[in-house]
Amino acid sequence: MVIGRSNIVGKPMAAMLLQKNATVTICTSKTVDLAKFTRDADILVVATGKAKMITGDMIKPGAAVIDVGINRMDNGKLCGDVDFDSAKEVAGCITPVPGGVGPMTITMLVANTVQAAERTAK
Repeated sequence: MVIGRSNIVGKPMAAMLLQKNATVTICTSKTVDLAKFTRDADILVVATGKAKMITGDMIKPGAAVIDVGINRMDNGKLCGDVDFDSAKEVAGCITPVPGGVGPMTITMLVANTVQAAERTAK
């Protein structure tokens, strides 16, 4: 399941999962009774832009949770779109924020930039 419909994360992630023959459900932060959908998901990719929107009680026990969101709280600390503390008690595995998918995002950005520069130089 993908929560988020952005052109940067949500739509491409859903397309990649479909390419691998996954059954994909796409929801948004405005989906009515979102927990009804999230509790059925074996894999949950969250990119809503809303801090701690997904809580542990919304997650299927043992599910893989990939938190793509990054939000700055009023106290200056970073957090994801998933409430990590409650989710880690339920999820089989979960990416932390900060330090989860962020470093891989930066790595791929640099790799793509280098590849584009090499193509331009030819």
